[in-house]
Amino acid sequence: MPAVSSIPIPALHRADVLVIGGGVMGLWAGVMALRAGLSVCLIEASRIGAGASGGLLGALMPHMPDRWNEKKALQREALVSLESEIARIEAETGLSCFYRRCGRIMPLLRPQHVERALRHGEDAAQNWPVGHVWRFEAQPGIEGWPDRAGAPAGIVVETLTARLSPRALLGALDARLRADPHCRVIEDDPVRSLDAQEGSALSASGLRLGFSACIVAAGVESFPFLAEGLPSSAPPLGQKVKGQAALLDARIDPALPILFADGLYVVAHENGQVAIGSTSEEQFADPASTDEQLDALIARAVALAPGLAGAPVIERWAGLRPKAIGREPMVGRHPDLPRLFALTGGFKISFGIAHHMAEAVVGEILGRPMTLPQPFLLATHMSLARTGGKTRA
Repeated sequence: MPAVSSIPIPALHRADVLVIGGGVMGLWAGVMALRAGLSVCLIEASRIGAGASGGLLGALMPHMPDRWNEKKALQREALVSLESEIARIEAETGLSCFYRRCGRIMPLLRPQHVERALRHGEDAAQNWPVGHVWRFEAQPGIEGWPDRAGAPAGIVVETLTARLSPRALLGALDARLRADPHCRVIEDDPVRSLDAQEGSALSASGLRLGFSACIVAAGVESFPFLAEGLPSSAPPLGQKVKGQAALLDARIDPALPILFADGLYVVAHENGQVAIGSTSEEQFADPASTDEQLDALIARAVALAPGLAGAPVIERWAGLRPKAIGREPMVGRHPDLPRLFALTGGFKISFGIAHHMAEAVVGEILGRPMTLPQPFLLATHMSLARTGGKTRA
């Protein structure tokens, strides 16, 4: 039997908004819809946070401050507004998301990287919020974080980056939904069929769900739901990219900045724990397994921060992240099915922008103009698929 919230679910349930997917995108969609006065039914094929959202890192990092554009401005605003959104959720639920504006350190390997870092500092002064900086330092100011050998040309320190506990945020959002009498949360019950014309869905357990609008926020499982209307010869709307990460019991200061070096994340969390990640694998045999690629990441992290040596590995994690065909997040109304909306494809930036994307989609459902950049829109991704476009590297 599917696990459900404390409110009984009838055989036929209708809601203003049906949300498919219980990751960070889907949970924020449910919260934003409730705030707008809409009733919500959220259905998850497995359990809340079972997909990529249930990982370990929780890094909330801005784009580089140079070559400023609409996408970077949107992400900046989302990262800034997320702090107050999390505070609101914590106040409503009494649960902590372990959010901290910790900043980030990036080691520099070559002297020519210093000149670029100085230019980026000027860019940040122009494009980032007042009070947040990007600065060059000739050597690490925190002993061993990173090790001087790992930053021979110095470091960049920036103060806009934050971090949170992914699972704690999911738990708080889930609690917020379940506490609302206008919301139903259904777990362990995949949607087997979706009729966006009629406004109905059928789950594996036989639940019939009626809706005025459906938001598909099911991560890597979203793309088939959204592909209706595409020719059979069209490429998929997105792909699955495997990521591996680890959690160490390192007994270090949770206020330490994130270390970021050539795709390696080292994120200090509460209770002295440290998350390390992540791989980006487009070819893999087992989506849930961890292997020598994660071992190599841990070794790199220890070389960068020797204080991690010998720390017990509490958890090894692997999951699949959704990468949309146009690379940017996939958001908004289906061009041919006005009841159907996308909210997926965040890939590595979902936690920083999910609340902002969800608010935009709910606004579109209510008839407000979509304000997100054109490359984010589902219609743009579908147009690319219709012309045989391929996912960019």
